Amino acid sequence: MIATNPIGLFDSGIGGTSIWKEIHELLPNEDTIYLADTKNAPYGQKSKEEIIHLSNKNTEFLLNQNAKIIVVACNTATTNAIKELRANYDVPFIGIEPAIKPAAVNSQKHVIGILATQGTLNSELFHQTAEKFQDTKIIEQIGHGLVPLIENGAINSPEMNQLLHLYLEPMIAANIDYLVLGCSHYPYLVPQIKKILPKDIKIIDSGEAVARQTKNVLLEKGGLNTEKHSVKSLFYSNADPKVLSDILSNKYNIMVKDF
Repeated sequence: MIATNPIGLFDSGIGGTSIWKEIHELLPNEDTIYLADTKNAPYGQKSKEEIIHLSNKNTEFLLNQNAKIIVVACNTATTNAIKELRANYDVPFIGIEPAIKPAAVNSQKHVIGILATQGTLNSELFHQTAEKFQDTKIIEQIGHGLVPLIENGAINSPEMNQLLHLYLEPMIAANIDYLVLGCSHYPYLVPQIKKILPKDIKIIDSGEAVARQTKNVLLEKGGLNTEKHSVKSLFYSNADPKVLSDILSNKYNIMVKDF
């Protein structure tokens, strides 16, 4: 592993930028390449075979850019494709899974909620993780429609608010004390979610844990870049980059490229 090579990340769209921000903050000397497969978003309603195909395609693009490690910054792609990716490519992969463990371990009421895509909640990896916590009731909710609204820049729209009430109110009624955000897009909804949830319900996602794991693997492989330099953050999209640009506060150039 060449330490000066970039960290690669991919997601079905803008959601994985929530993971990118955590990695960028924790590892300020690392160059990064972020791939937004917006043209094929959302992944959550696609078949496992299609998710694997798209994940392979994204991986090959990042490897052609000399990525030293690849962060699958998408819950659906992780839970459906990371096993195949690790078998097919000789590069470390960091996955992003719903943070069920910290929620279940810390829950006082032994009732937690998880808001995720259909692809994540239906995956074998999700069920294997959930089965480890038999003493915790897990209220599952598919976030139908949330990712398309986020991808269209409608984060603060009445439609978004209506959907969040529809999905969260049954969890509140079920007396959850933790809400797990099981999609990398969903951290961008935290301000709206906080307006709906009682203050004693804690919201948890995987961003910080993914950044720490990325650092740990780079240290283990001797690939951590400790040289101070002018850091490059490259962003690629295969669709209209406006929403991605808005999420990044127009600080970065986004290259539109088909892949």
